[in-house]
Amino acid sequence: MKEGFSYFPAPAKLNLFLHVIGRRADGYHLLQTVFRFVDFGDQVGLRICERGEPRRVGRIRDIAEADDLTVRAARLLKQVSGSPMGVEIDLIKRLPVGGGLGGGSSDAATTLIALNRLWATGLSRQQLQVLALQLGADVPVFVFGRSAFAEGIGERLQEVRVEPAWYLVATPQVAVSTAEIFASPELTRNTKAIKIAAFSIGQGHNDLQPVACKRYPQIARCLEWLGQFGKAAMTGSGGSVFGVFADERSAQTALEQMPPDMQGFVARGLDRHPLYDG
Repeated sequence: MKEGFSYFPAPAKLNLFLHVIGRRADGYHLLQTVFRFVDFGDQVGLRICERGEPRRVGRIRDIAEADDLTVRAARLLKQVSGSPMGVEIDLIKRLPVGGGLGGGSSDAATTLIALNRLWATGLSRQQLQVLALQLGADVPVFVFGRSAFAEGIGERLQEVRVEPAWYLVATPQVAVSTAEIFASPELTRNTKAIKIAAFSIGQGHNDLQPVACKRYPQIARCLEWLGQFGKAAMTGSGGSVFGVFADERSAQTALEQMPPDMQGFVARGLDRHPLYDG
């Protein structure tokens, strides 16, 4: 961590299920999903400047500064709020790019939340969610800050109760293109919509999983390996998969048996984003 920077957590998310129930005229897919945060993720470092444009310090593999969602989030907030202040951003990546864990979206949301306070721009959570949607469909839920049942393209959010759980997240050595998976002609887009109550009794699956597994056999192998310990599913459009465990010890025991060509981590499910009340 760099001297003079304040660092803020940007947690990963899991999609506990993901149904594709239709498609809008503009091409966006209509979804139903449940988002849950976990206590593992990136860190966003911020050093406030009295004036100037937001900029990133340091280099990040595979992410150009112009494409970095933290920089884009800071510039959007500056534009909307009219703040004269600037910021330097140091992004510490722990989440894999193309892993389906929402790393870039979480980084963007953390930037919005933290700078809204540090710049004293005074935007409400709802106003920040509107800005967040301009950055990506998954960004608003991180600003919303609670486990959520999501509909629409992911922006219509309702708080939902999720049972306590530990997760083992395994990521194969592939970077999955979300656009590629959603564009696949093999993707079914007619799953019947469910109610929140249906999720509470364990219904739900990931409609993107069969497509991703066919295109990336490494994902299928991860699922097969993790499935020996119980229920396993893919999160988002992949390629990370997760298994659900009752306690940390059993999740850690499984992690110790992970094949060397996979990487992974154990994390506890969170009911609220770490910055929700801070």
